[in-house]
Amino acid sequence: MPDQSLPKARTPEATPGEREASLAHEGISRRRLLGTAGATGLVLGTAGAAVGYAAAPSEAAAPLTSLGTDRAMFHGKHQPGITDGLQARGHVLAFDLAAGAGRKEAAALLRRWSETARRLMAGEPSPHDDTDVARDAGPSSLTVTFGFGHSFFARTGLEKQRPTALDPLPEFSSDHLDKNRSNGDLWVQIGANDALVAFHALRAIQKDAGRAARVRWQMNGFNRSPGATSHPMTARNLMGQIDGTRNPKPGEADFDQRIFVPEKGEPAWMANGSYAVVRRIRMLLDDWEKLSARAQEDVIGRRKSDGAALSGGTEATAMDLEKTDAKGNLVVPINAHARITRPDQNGGAAMLRRPFSFHDGIDTDGVPDAGLLFICWQADPLRGFVPVQRKLDRGDALSTFIRHESSGLFAVPGGAAEGEYVGQRLLEG
Repeated sequence: MPDQSLPKARTPEATPGEREASLAHEGISRRRLLGTAGATGLVLGTAGAAVGYAAAPSEAAAPLTSLGTDRAMFHGKHQPGITDGLQARGHVLAFDLAAGAGRKEAAALLRRWSETARRLMAGEPSPHDDTDVARDAGPSSLTVTFGFGHSFFARTGLEKQRPTALDPLPEFSSDHLDKNRSNGDLWVQIGANDALVAFHALRAIQKDAGRAARVRWQMNGFNRSPGATSHPMTARNLMGQIDGTRNPKPGEADFDQRIFVPEKGEPAWMANGSYAVVRRIRMLLDDWEKLSARAQEDVIGRRKSDGAALSGGTEATAMDLEKTDAKGNLVVPINAHARITRPDQNGGAAMLRRPFSFHDGIDTDGVPDAGLLFICWQADPLRGFVPVQRKLDRGDALSTFIRHESSGLFAVPGGAAEGEYVGQRLLEG
């Protein structure tokens, strides 16, 4: 609880500088005591992925004063923004190559983008006409991730290098997709724990596109901020449910097999890469909030208070799908979202969910335009996202309260080595 005691009296002889130092010390002490948490996992297990499939929270609590100093690395085996903890702010956008732009222009663009991302993730100014928006901030866990859409390969004459895993997603009966906010030649994901740092990166990436590409669509999101809870924990989504409980974790033996293309996989340029499914999922919050808390729990299959399965235990306790109540009814309803999306109910299908929530105001009907920017990662979407979504499409209790409004699938190559840019093995191979 917050400190309820009265502040200590200060002597009249104290100087202004001494009083300022004393106040600063009190503020830091309170922040360290009350506002410490690592990056939290998020959020909605809506149609499109398993409930509780979100990036895991950091194990170590960190004081708020460290927020700006946290840094993710640009170079590595995998691109940043996949296994990193969820950030508080995010921008997701797609570009289409400009008319007449091809492989040469795409290579030059990815080279510019990679250098800009490397510098910004290190807390340095962008290499071209920096706007000074993030001048006073550190890296703030900034990550910038790049991917290629299905249409990119025809535009650049690289059809033979297009992965079969990038074939268009099948149609689902619950889809109400806006084609203008779906797909795209190039995809960029930006995340940071400071809103200005994230916006700074967004503007730099947009400016770097120059005449080579134009923005097709952009979406903005948020997650719980580090330090918002007294200890690291799974976050809640905009429906108020704890969400992120059963996300695959990097320490698990089969994590890499499920999430990343193997080093000797096909095509070779996708080694250590992954595939991102991106869906804008609208939550019909006015309808959802009319339900009682118990009715909401039945829809999800988990307690709203602590995220535990309705079959009992804690958040981490395995769900008992066969448990019945005194009347012989299943404790976890047959159409509960958490039951349907379990990997053991879908041939082991799993994905790493790393989404952002969104709220874009009130629409023309006077209802919130809010929900989830769903992003999930897998080694093969035909074995990860698709089988789970097909099953959800056939009878998920949550489907009444959500609407899929846009969709995209992108091939995200492995990380760039020192001296390389993202996608170099594709564009120069």
